[in-house]
Amino acid sequence: MTPAKSLTLRDLTVPDEHFRDFFRGCIDGDGSVLRYTDRYHARKNAAYVYERLYVVLVSASRPFLEWVQETITRVVGVRGAISINRKPAARPLYALRYGKRESIPVLRWCYYTPGLPCLARKRAKAAPFLSL
Repeated sequence: MTPAKSLTLRDLTVPDEHFRDFFRGCIDGDGSVLRYTDRYHARKNAAYVYERLYVVLVSASRPFLEWVQETITRVVGVRGAISINRKPAARPLYALRYGKRESIPVLRWCYYTPGLPCLARKRAKAAPFLSL
């Protein structure tokens, strides 16, 4: 690795057949599987309750996230979106985010069989969506 690798990281040589394991490791390290029940508009109508799901990978290197996004688009067929979080006097952080419709195939792809090495707490959040 190099000094300030989180700022200079770019595309890596990861074969497609191993990319899902690489991506799962990225999610375990610098990512999140967010799952929650959204009741924000339930006061207006009781039917406005939604199960939210996001898969998010954060990095200080936009080129790295663009490479991850392009690879997942090619291999899984979903695009996701990259956003930027700028705070005063701080370096920008980028987030590659998949909404619920795209997160489900991404999660099924990267958690493709039980017993894979991964953080159990993140797999537990994904578990309800792995066998739909």
